[in-house]
Amino acid sequence: MKLVVVSAGLSVPSSTRLLGDRLAAVAAPAASAPEPAPADVQVIELRDLAVEIAHTFTNGFPAPALADAFAEVAAADGLIVVTPVFSASYSGLFKSFFDALSVTDEDALTGKPVLIAATGGTGRHSLVLDHALRPLFAHLKAVVVPTGVYAASEDWGAEGLDARIGRAGTELAALMAGLSGSATVRRPPRRDSFEEVTPFEQRLAALSVPGPSPAP
Repeated sequence: MKLVVVSAGLSVPSSTRLLGDRLAAVAAPAASAPEPAPADVQVIELRDLAVEIAHTFTNGFPAPALADAFAEVAAADGLIVVTPVFSASYSGLFKSFFDALSVTDEDALTGKPVLIAATGGTGRHSLVLDHALRPLFAHLKAVVVPTGVYAASEDWGAEGLDARIGRAGTELAALMAGLSGSATVRRPPRRDSFEEVTPFEQRLAALSVPGPSPAP
């Protein structure tokens, strides 16, 4: 089982990368339980791919390093995506990566469990999870984990962050384990003939209420 962390942090060290690592530390062992070996974790640092991401939009195809990153995301059983907050939203680098991915493979995230997370200087931007990140990954047809994690500067070392990390990581692990072990969904048989469809008039007649009996 493979877990991929996509980090859009720009600095070294990066609180964005740190948050991604802490979430992966919870999700990786939980996803593979009861097996003793945790899920394989791959980290993609977007700052190392910034030039290749920009060139994708002008060249029309990804460079080898970026193509490898896209392949890792597509092959993942689950994703942890973490962005710093810029102008009350995700960073341009973060959005550009997933824009380029969707151009290359529009179904890369379809049905894939995704844990959304963000870092910022103040707690006032915590709504970025529900107002920006969640709609983005819903549009990309991913299965977004119910609990997102936002970490402001004052949250590090404070009570509450560890609990949110634990809850979100456990939810991602449950989705990864459930989807990887689920049986193939059986679709209803296809109707090949209109003759099998009940006419609308018959359906309407079956729902109609008899009127009152005529007076003697």
